[in-house]
Amino acid sequence: MKIPRDLDYQEIIKILTPFGYTVTRQTGSHIRLTTVQNGEHHITIPAHRPVKIGTLNSIIVSIAEHFGYTKNELLDRLFG
Repeated sequence: MKIPRDLDYQEIIKILTPFGYTVTRQTGSHIRLTTVQNGEHHITIPAHRPVKIGTLNSIIVSIAEHFGYTKNELLDRLFG
């Protein structure tokens, strides 16, 4: 599955909520999300519209590694 190209930061935050991610702080245009599911994990999302595809790919890879999924498995769970 391909990564959607038109997601803004608010949509990403909403999509990650089922994985336990909540906003823990914001510094300027960077928002930090934290989950405690499967151990503690932090990611930083830029408050951009849209988020660049390379940045979104890095976020997805990081989350997939944390939860023990492949990138494609996580994409199916998020957007399938």
